Amino acid sequence: MTEGCELVRVALTSHKTQVTRIVAIALKMLRTSFPGLRLCVSFADPDEGHHGGIYQGGGWLFCGRSAASDEYIFQGKRWQGRSFRNRFKGMEHHPSVQIVKGSSKYRYLMPLDEAMKKQIEPLRKPYPKRVRSVDSDTSAIHAEIGGANPTRTLSIPPEE
Repeated sequence: MTEGCELVRVALTSHKTQVTRIVAIALKMLRTSFPGLRLCVSFADPDEGHHGGIYQGGGWLFCGRSAASDEYIFQGKRWQGRSFRNRFKGMEHHPSVQIVKGSSKYRYLMPLDEAMKKQIEPLRKPYPKRVRSVDSDTSAIHAEIGGANPTRTLSIPPEE
């Protein structure tokens, strides 16, 4: 519990620096302040249209999806399980609370030392791609293999 941490949320509306750079600076500060930390984990929610681009750009290791967890609907609002249980302790089984199956999230890992990097490397999987089309009925299938409407890479010939 003292060797790992979670980057919970990146929410920037106005910034001049790239988000991947901001996260990299934060990780450097974290390493300096807490030298015993060895791993940072973060998640991206594909149901919200997130594929983890800031983690991919920062060189984080993608290791698949998390297990789907229970979510709660209470007073017309949907709550992530841990958030609900922390805020409304003991209310999970109250008649006014509806338990629903949550979605799984993309899991990204950032090793904070070389030994951890070697340890988690076997977990590496190809990065998921952003799905570009919401109209396609196959978008969920293609999310794992490159998007519903993948495009070819542009090739610019070298100048002579």
